[in-house]
Amino acid sequence: MKKQPLWTKNFLGISFISLFLFLVFYILLTTLPIYVLDELHGNETQVGLIVAVFLIAAVLCRPFTGKWIDAIGRKKILLSSVIIFTIASLLYVWTDSIPLLLGLRFLHGIGFGMATTATGAIIADIVPNERKGEGLGYYALFMNLAMVIGPFAGLTIIQISSFNRLFILCTVLAFFALVLSFIVRIPEASIPEEKVHSTFSIGSFFEKNAISVSIVGGILALAYSGILSFISIYAKELGLFKAASFFFVVYAIAIVISRPFTGRWFDLYGENKIVYPSIILFAIGMVLLSQANSTFLFLFSAAIIGLGYGSLSPSLQTVAIKNSSPSKRGLATSTFFTFFDSGIGIGSYALGVIAVYMDLSTLYLILAVVVLLALLAYYFLHGKKSNNQNMLHTEADISL
Repeated sequence: MKKQPLWTKNFLGISFISLFLFLVFYILLTTLPIYVLDELHGNETQVGLIVAVFLIAAVLCRPFTGKWIDAIGRKKILLSSVIIFTIASLLYVWTDSIPLLLGLRFLHGIGFGMATTATGAIIADIVPNERKGEGLGYYALFMNLAMVIGPFAGLTIIQISSFNRLFILCTVLAFFALVLSFIVRIPEASIPEEKVHSTFSIGSFFEKNAISVSIVGGILALAYSGILSFISIYAKELGLFKAASFFFVVYAIAIVISRPFTGRWFDLYGENKIVYPSIILFAIGMVLLSQANSTFLFLFSAAIIGLGYGSLSPSLQTVAIKNSSPSKRGLATSTFFTFFDSGIGIGSYALGVIAVYMDLSTLYLILAVVVLLALLAYYFLHGKKSNNQNMLHTEADISL
């Protein structure tokens, strides 16, 4: 059978919308702490609040967005969320106090949480069923590229120019996402009438079939938050601060090299063949990072973590979507990212508290154990069942 096309105009449109959204996210993530300290004369606690408020807003709105996407429509939610995101990006130009910035970060987090939930649900509809792993893997690659380009661009601009010009750049990038949101054609799922008018309940904001792998994703995100929060501090402690800026570059290169293969293998051989080795590689990468005493080992750990963790997020998201009915893909996407964002947020705070009582080398070694616990969680929550299903399919094929 001829393969269904993957790189369509709609696929590229949604992928570039995601790229622009995450570029703004990562630009501000790395530069706002400096803005708070140098321009607004805030302190480290307020820097933490600026990051936390954004994530809290994103987490709070995701379950509602998943419900609205399936009830109101993907296009309407995407447009409204990117409009909120674009307006919020522009308002940074006039934000000159900590209270105003906190309020703006909450609004921006709402727009980001809604928009990324919408793009995740839309891409799940656009990608052909037989190429889900491959398609969502390439879609995640755009987010990975933003993670490398965003911090580099943001830090470079504030060194050679001003924060106002940085905020204008963020507004332009958000505007590009808005223009594409109007242009891209989005397939709308047909939602039964009773679903639209369903009664309010906690269960109606989460897709039950996506919860098991979402829990695993949350545990892995918690471990990964240790890298996001402390990698630059750790590199400074090791006397490798210059190498810190290259950590995510090497991480992204490893993802780019592996993505064409892992996505296809996912579709051909099933999720277990990708998830198990990826978790093990992630754990090995964390162990190597904890023992890093040279630039080579520090960056080599980044490559191993990229090969491992870089494959896990799109793979688990694909499982969450495949386990759910087409009419609940929006809810499945929001469920996955709610657990994922919660893992990042809880991990960033909790590990910050723990790091006071131990060195970061020990912390990364403990996080390697956490990753292996995620391996057990995956086995009992999903992997064992998936393996049994594959064995049944194989036996059925043999009998035929």
